[in-house]
Amino acid sequence: MRAVRAVLEAADARRVRIYLVGGPVRDWLLGRAVVDADLLVEPRDGLDAPALAAAVEGPQLRASVHERFGTVTLGLAGARVDIATVRRESYAHDGALPSVEAGSLEADLLRRDFSVNTLALPLSATARAKHAGVVDVAGGLGDLERRCLRVLHARSFHDDPTRALRAARLAPRLGFSLARDSRPALRAALRDGAFGRVSGERLRREIAKLFEDAARGLDPARALRLLDDWHVLGALEPGLVLDRSAGAGLRRLGRAVAAPPWPAPRWRPWVSGLALWLTPLPPALRRRTTRRLAVRGEQAERVAGFPRVRDTRLRALGRARGRGAVDAELAGLDEDSLLALYAWAPPPERRRIARWAAEDRQRRLPVNGDDLLALGISGPAVGKALARVRMAWLDGSLSGREEALALAREVSRRRSPRGSAQAPRKPRDAGKGGRGPGGKRSPSGKRGPRAK
Repeated sequence: MRAVRAVLEAADARRVRIYLVGGPVRDWLLGRAVVDADLLVEPRDGLDAPALAAAVEGPQLRASVHERFGTVTLGLAGARVDIATVRRESYAHDGALPSVEAGSLEADLLRRDFSVNTLALPLSATARAKHAGVVDVAGGLGDLERRCLRVLHARSFHDDPTRALRAARLAPRLGFSLARDSRPALRAALRDGAFGRVSGERLRREIAKLFEDAARGLDPARALRLLDDWHVLGALEPGLVLDRSAGAGLRRLGRAVAAPPWPAPRWRPWVSGLALWLTPLPPALRRRTTRRLAVRGEQAERVAGFPRVRDTRLRALGRARGRGAVDAELAGLDEDSLLALYAWAPPPERRRIARWAAEDRQRRLPVNGDDLLALGISGPAVGKALARVRMAWLDGSLSGREEALALAREVSRRRSPRGSAQAPRKPRDAGKGGRGPGGKRSPSGKRGPRAK
């Protein structure tokens, strides 16, 4: 990775110790792909993470400094490198964000969540001279072999309850389990109400990672099932569970995020995932959960409104005849609801959704609004004609521009029954056979209108 090489060259020139730490080391030792890099700096003569980042920053390598935590993010061509100066952390109360101060390499590694994430690999020349191999201060290498996630102290989940959500993500993704001696620490944090002190924004970010990690092989249904089994979901919001009826849709969503069924998706998997997860639950619980997770605006509306969208759209798709009719049902649907609908739908409707998203919604008509205006069509009739042309075009019943224009003319000439002029009806008492007053027959022999 170019950004890492640039940082190492700057560190070696200044004799600064640099280590690769945390998840990237864990994944490298497990033989898994390393996507991003987390680098740790032991400062020397005032040269810390921000100073090293400033030394390598350039037009293609941008640095973002996070002063509160003393970290820097370097971005280059879609890859990301996080650089931090060694530090120690303390927590003012359960669930609080940490306070950061200068520390040592060992103190920095021991502030982390699980032992398998405390490993450090020396990269720079001076770091390799000090440490011959992987730095293991908490038995992480042994836990890698045992394939378990172990917290470092009894109040780990009190300090940061979101570690439980990370454990639920990492365990199924890596094929690990929560260590037996770490479970009492989680139960104690649940008993003491630590999860209630975490802000909704922090919880939402962890939930978002749970669905986005499907791209790395995580089944979101398995992660949520773990959180349910550990009683964490109910600690986030009373009554919150994972209903079994949502499991299949969540698994399909995970597969769709890992291998998108249509090109260039613009979805936010966490919005779709929340919609699928919460759909079987009572409406009041759905609303409370979105508020607890600080989901607002259109995102909250999409989550809350998905059950209705699912029911109406799937019924319509089941009745739709032709690709034009499918387009008419799906064209106005936002991408997050489209993904959720795809994940929930039975196989025939799922195939229709995927085909529409991959092919039909991108197809351009042989005519446009300007063409119809040139024909003298105006106002709402333009939209109506274009919709009819689009349906026929997708169904394959139009062969080109001239036929499309002819259909637009025909549609514009039609008058809706509600708006069409009708001949005035004759009064019922007019002419032969009419009725006279009081319902009596008129001289022609018919009864008149009845008295009220």
